[in-house]
Amino acid sequence: MEHHVKTTADAAPEEIWRLFVDVERWPEMSQSTSEVRRLDTGPLRTGSEYMVRQPGLRKARWRVTAVDPGRSFTAEAAFTGMTSVAGHVVEPSGPGSVITISIRTKGPLGGFVGALLSRRALRSITTEMEGFRRTAEAAH
Repeated sequence: MEHHVKTTADAAPEEIWRLFVDVERWPEMSQSTSEVRRLDTGPLRTGSEYMVRQPGLRKARWRVTAVDPGRSFTAEAAFTGMTSVAGHVVEPSGPGSVITISIRTKGPLGGFVGALLSRRALRSITTEMEGFRRTAEAAH
């Protein structure tokens, strides 16, 4: 199961990127996360890890699996029988940006759990995306 949400923002890609990689600030921007704690220091990079607590879900340990600095990063969280893969992408669009957030599940239970939590997942990434947009535009 995979979901993508996309929106335009009246803010430069650099501003969106700063918000993406400041994971500990995510709870300030969106109700989709209640707590995020980095497990390492320095710039967000492949191998960086952070713990995320979301309302109604158990705490998850996310590991960054790919980074295209200034543009995108992907992170994965392993659960019993499945893995969640989250993507954060920002692209220039005229004077602003296009923000794309995605989530997908894979593994033996990925399809089942993905279908079971489909609405919740879509609502969560939409809320997260709108939080990035609002925060970036307010700073702009």
